[in-house]
Amino acid sequence: MANALIHQDFDISGTGPMVEIFDGRIEITNPGAPLIDIQRLLDHAPRSRNEALARFMRRVGICEERGTGVDKVVFETEFHQLPAPIWEKQEGAFRVTLFAPKALRDMDKHEKVHACYLHACLRYVNREPVTNTSLRERFRVEPGNAAIVSRIIRDAIEAGRIKPVEEGQAKKAARYLPWWA
Repeated sequence: MANALIHQDFDISGTGPMVEIFDGRIEITNPGAPLIDIQRLLDHAPRSRNEALARFMRRVGICEERGTGVDKVVFETEFHQLPAPIWEKQEGAFRVTLFAPKALRDMDKHEKVHACYLHACLRYVNREPVTNTSLRERFRVEPGNAAIVSRIIRDAIEAGRIKPVEEGQAKKAARYLPWWA
Protein backbone atom coordinates (compact mmCIF):
# COMPACT_ATOMS: atom_id res chain seq x y z
CA MET A 1 0.00 0.00 0.00
CA ALA A 2 2.89 2.36 0.74
CA ASN A 3 4.16 1.84 -2.81
CA ALA A 4 0.69 2.57 -4.20
CA LEU A 5 0.50 5.84 -2.29
CA ILE A 6 4.03 6.92 -3.20
CA HIS A 7 3.70 6.09 -6.90
CA GLN A 8 0.15 7.25 -7.62
CA ASP A 9 -0.34 9.97 -10.21
CA PHE A 10 -2.00 12.91 -8.44
CA ASP A 11 -2.63 14.59 -11.82
CA ILE A 12 -5.38 12.04 -12.51
CA SER A 13 -8.49 13.32 -10.76
CA GLY A 14 -11.44 11.35 -9.46
CA THR A 15 -9.47 8.27 -8.47
CA GLY A 16 -7.00 6.95 -5.95
CA PRO A 17 -5.40 3.67 -4.93
CA MET A 18 -7.97 0.88 -4.64
CA VAL A 19 -7.63 -2.43 -2.79
CA GLU A 20 -9.98 -5.26 -3.71
CA ILE A 21 -10.05 -8.52 -1.78
CA PHE A 22 -11.35 -11.62 -3.54
CA ASP A 23 -11.28 -15.31 -2.75
CA GLY A 24 -7.74 -16.35 -3.52
CA ARG A 25 -6.26 -12.93 -4.41
CA ILE A 26 -5.84 -9.26 -3.52
CA GLU A 27 -5.71 -6.62 -6.25
CA ILE A 28 -4.20 -3.18 -5.70
CA THR A 29 -4.92 -0.71 -8.50
CA ASN A 30 -3.17 2.62 -8.64
CA PRO A 31 -3.84 5.65 -10.85
CA GLY A 32 -1.02 6.42 -13.26
CA ALA A 33 1.00 4.32 -15.64
CA PRO A 34 4.22 2.87 -14.20
CA LEU A 35 7.33 4.96 -14.81
CA ILE A 36 9.42 1.93 -15.81
CA ASP A 37 8.86 -1.29 -17.77
CA ILE A 38 6.86 -3.63 -15.53
CA GLN A 39 9.06 -6.57 -16.57
CA ARG A 40 12.06 -4.78 -15.04
CA LEU A 41 10.62 -3.74 -11.67
CA LEU A 42 13.13 -5.80 -9.71
CA ASP A 43 16.35 -4.50 -11.24
CA HIS A 44 15.57 -0.97 -12.37
CA ALA A 45 16.84 2.06 -10.45
CA PRO A 46 14.03 3.49 -8.31
CA ARG A 47 11.87 6.30 -9.68
CA SER A 48 9.27 8.02 -7.56
CA ARG A 49 6.46 10.31 -8.63
CA ASN A 50 5.94 11.79 -5.19
CA GLU A 51 9.32 12.25 -3.56
CA ALA A 52 8.10 14.43 -0.68
CA LEU A 53 5.52 11.77 0.26
CA ALA A 54 8.19 9.06 -0.03
CA ARG A 55 10.53 11.02 2.27
CA PHE A 56 7.73 11.48 4.81
CA MET A 57 6.87 7.77 4.74
CA ARG A 58 10.52 6.90 5.25
CA ARG A 59 10.73 9.24 8.25
CA VAL A 60 7.70 7.66 9.92
CA GLY A 61 9.04 4.14 9.26
CA ILE A 62 6.56 2.98 6.60
CA CYS A 63 9.04 2.60 3.76
CA GLU A 64 12.78 2.77 3.13
CA GLU A 65 12.83 4.95 -0.01
CA ARG A 66 15.45 2.63 -1.52
CA GLY A 67 13.48 1.10 -4.38
CA THR A 68 13.36 -2.39 -2.84
CA GLY A 69 9.60 -2.74 -2.37
CA VAL A 70 9.08 -5.06 -5.33
CA ASP A 71 12.14 -7.13 -4.36
CA LYS A 72 10.64 -7.62 -0.89
CA VAL A 73 7.26 -8.62 -2.29
CA VAL A 74 8.85 -11.25 -4.55
CA PHE A 75 11.09 -12.49 -1.72
CA GLU A 76 8.11 -12.86 0.64
CA THR A 77 5.99 -14.67 -1.95
CA GLU A 78 8.84 -17.14 -2.45
CA PHE A 79 9.50 -17.48 1.28
CA HIS A 80 5.83 -18.21 1.99
CA GLN A 81 5.44 -20.45 -1.08
CA LEU A 82 2.85 -18.22 -2.73
CA PRO A 83 2.25 -17.93 -6.47
CA ALA A 84 4.25 -15.13 -8.08
CA PRO A 85 2.57 -11.71 -8.08
CA ILE A 86 1.37 -10.23 -11.34
CA TRP A 87 1.88 -6.63 -12.47
CA GLU A 88 -0.38 -5.23 -15.14
CA LYS A 89 -0.14 -1.93 -16.97
CA GLN A 90 -3.60 -0.63 -17.78
CA GLU A 91 -4.75 2.54 -19.50
CA GLY A 92 -3.88 5.21 -16.95
CA ALA A 93 -3.38 2.72 -14.12
CA PHE A 94 -1.18 0.01 -12.68
CA ARG A 95 -2.48 -3.16 -10.98
CA VAL A 96 -0.68 -5.59 -8.68
CA THR A 97 -2.29 -8.94 -7.91
CA LEU A 98 -1.14 -11.00 -4.93
CA PHE A 99 -2.34 -14.58 -4.63
CA ALA A 100 -3.30 -16.93 -1.80
CA PRO A 101 -1.30 -20.13 -1.33
CA LYS A 102 -1.51 -22.62 -4.20
CA ALA A 103 0.29 -25.94 -4.51
CA LEU A 104 2.77 -26.29 -7.38
CA ARG A 105 0.69 -29.13 -8.83
CA ASP A 106 -2.29 -26.74 -9.01
CA MET A 107 -0.42 -24.01 -10.89
CA ASP A 108 -0.72 -23.86 -14.65
CA LYS A 109 2.29 -23.70 -16.97
CA HIS A 110 2.11 -19.89 -17.26
CA GLU A 111 2.10 -19.45 -13.47
CA LYS A 112 5.13 -21.74 -13.09
CA VAL A 113 7.05 -19.95 -15.84
CA HIS A 114 6.21 -16.55 -14.33
CA ALA A 115 7.38 -17.71 -10.89
CA CYS A 116 10.60 -19.03 -12.47
CA TYR A 117 11.15 -15.67 -14.21
CA LEU A 118 10.65 -13.65 -11.01
CA HIS A 119 12.93 -16.10 -9.17
CA ALA A 120 15.58 -15.41 -11.84
CA CYS A 121 15.10 -11.64 -11.44
CA LEU A 122 15.39 -11.81 -7.66
CA ARG A 123 18.49 -14.01 -7.86
CA TYR A 124 20.00 -11.68 -10.47
CA VAL A 125 19.70 -8.58 -8.28
CA ASN A 126 21.40 -10.61 -5.54
CA ARG A 127 24.20 -11.55 -7.99
CA GLU A 128 23.25 -15.21 -8.13
CA PRO A 129 22.05 -17.27 -11.10
CA VAL A 130 19.09 -19.61 -11.04
CA THR A 131 19.92 -23.29 -10.70
CA ASN A 132 17.77 -26.37 -10.55
CA THR A 133 18.54 -26.47 -6.82
CA SER A 134 17.51 -22.85 -6.18
CA LEU A 135 14.24 -23.34 -8.05
CA ARG A 136 13.59 -26.63 -6.24
CA GLU A 137 14.03 -24.75 -2.98
CA ARG A 138 11.71 -21.97 -4.19
CA PHE A 139 8.97 -24.51 -4.94
CA ARG A 140 9.96 -26.90 -2.09
CA VAL A 141 10.41 -29.80 -4.48
CA GLU A 142 12.36 -32.80 -3.16
CA PRO A 143 15.70 -33.56 -4.89
CA GLY A 144 14.27 -36.83 -6.20
CA ASN A 145 11.72 -34.83 -8.17
CA ALA A 146 14.25 -32.52 -9.85
CA ALA A 147 12.74 -33.38 -13.26
CA ILE A 148 9.66 -31.32 -12.34
CA VAL A 149 11.82 -28.22 -11.93
CA SER A 150 13.89 -29.05 -15.02
CA ARG A 151 10.63 -28.99 -17.00
CA ILE A 152 9.71 -25.56 -15.57
CA ILE A 153 13.17 -24.24 -16.50
CA ARG A 154 12.83 -25.64 -20.03
CA ASP A 155 9.37 -24.07 -20.38
CA ALA A 156 10.72 -20.71 -19.14
CA ILE A 157 13.56 -20.85 -21.69
CA GLU A 158 11.14 -21.75 -24.49
CA ALA A 159 8.88 -18.85 -23.43
CA GLY A 160 11.88 -16.49 -23.63
CA ARG A 161 11.68 -15.59 -19.93
CA ILE A 162 15.10 -16.90 -18.87
CA LYS A 163 18.32 -17.85 -20.65
CA PRO A 164 21.37 -19.97 -19.86
CA VAL A 165 24.36 -18.14 -18.40
CA GLU A 166 26.49 -19.87 -21.05
CA GLU A 167 25.24 -21.44 -24.25
CA GLY A 168 25.88 -25.17 -24.39
CA GLN A 169 26.47 -25.47 -20.64
CA ALA A 170 26.27 -28.91 -19.09
CA LYS A 171 22.72 -29.60 -17.91
CA LYS A 172 23.96 -30.92 -14.59
CA ALA A 173 25.56 -27.58 -13.62
CA ALA A 174 23.25 -25.32 -15.62
CA ARG A 175 22.74 -21.75 -14.45
CA TYR A 176 20.21 -19.27 -15.77
CA LEU A 177 19.49 -15.53 -15.84
CA PRO A 178 16.46 -13.40 -16.73
CA TRP A 179 16.08 -12.91 -20.50
CA TRP A 180 17.26 -9.28 -20.33
CA ALA A 181 20.47 -9.90 -18.35
